[in-house]
Amino acid sequence: MTLKLMDCSGEVEARIWDRVDQFSSYFEKDDFVQVTAKASVYLGKMQLIVQDLRRVNESAVDLADFLPVSKRDAREMREELEALLADVQDKHIEALLRSFFDDPEFYADYSQAPAAKGMHHVYLGGLLEHSLAVAALAGDTAKRYPQVNRDLLIAGALLHDVGKVEELSYRRSFDYTDQGKLLGHIIIGVQMIEDRARNIPDFPEQLLVMLKHLLLSHHGQYEFGSPKRPKFLEAVVLSFIDDLDSKINGIQTHIDKEPNRDGNWTNYHRLYDRYFYKGQLAEAAAVEPVTATVTETETVLRNKPLKTKKKRYDKPLGATVAEQLKEKNLDLFSAITEKGKNS
Repeated sequence: MTLKLMDCSGEVEARIWDRVDQFSSYFEKDDFVQVTAKASVYLGKMQLIVQDLRRVNESAVDLADFLPVSKRDAREMREELEALLADVQDKHIEALLRSFFDDPEFYADYSQAPAAKGMHHVYLGGLLEHSLAVAALAGDTAKRYPQVNRDLLIAGALLHDVGKVEELSYRRSFDYTDQGKLLGHIIIGVQMIEDRARNIPDFPEQLLVMLKHLLLSHHGQYEFGSPKRPKFLEAVVLSFIDDLDSKINGIQTHIDKEPNRDGNWTNYHRLYDRYFYKGQLAEAAAVEPVTATVTETETVLRNKPLKTKKKRYDKPLGATVAEQLKEKNLDLFSAITEKGKNS
């Protein structure tokens, strides 16, 4: 029998060679167990040969000892969230966000849930950490591009993955719930936003539609599981900054999983279909300043007026090319062909 044992430090394969029927009756999937085993190396990988095993009552364990947890301090993240909420100017958006984050039961789930099962931020508190990172990128983007509606983008950043509190199971291991498998976090999240917005007096219908579109389009493309592609500026920005933070965390986690691996390259990353380089840039060698002696000849040459080089101008574009460029629609987001006019 082959087992996968894990705690917050990682996971290891274990095998039961003797008394298989006896041991298999002691536990079920996702149970907490105490194992006595002998370590061995097989095909270059560590594995455990189980000698004894018993089930441990859930009340006797701390979940954080068995599942990976965000390195960020929970109180610090809550304070960062409160600062974001206090900075929202639109009263309807603020009311919607408060309806979520001032709800103790909801926040307990939101602050503990992972952001995904296997791609990025796969640890307790990962959803909150990821959402705050996307919100920080949203704030930076809004400062750089004042035409972006900051409040709308911040709301999208904090709520784009809100459905994951019900999509994912994270009580003993990370997996999908039945609802998560049948609906997915995007549909669940849209329903959650609509339910709470309906309880806010005079909540603008157009704002609700735009908020729902942020969730429906934040995966960017159909092939990435997005029911809709981004169709206004804030939706486009959200899809990119969400993808950016997800990829940075996912790649860095892959690199950090094997700190003692020899060489400058990671193991193969199946999702990204490549190896990643782990080497660091060499520190720049200190360069001693060079003191130069200025001679009389150099002084004369420096003071001599420079000849002005005659400017050369390229011939103007031919009329045909110029007209083509003039009429060209340079759409940065048209690289992927439209799959249907009704999207």
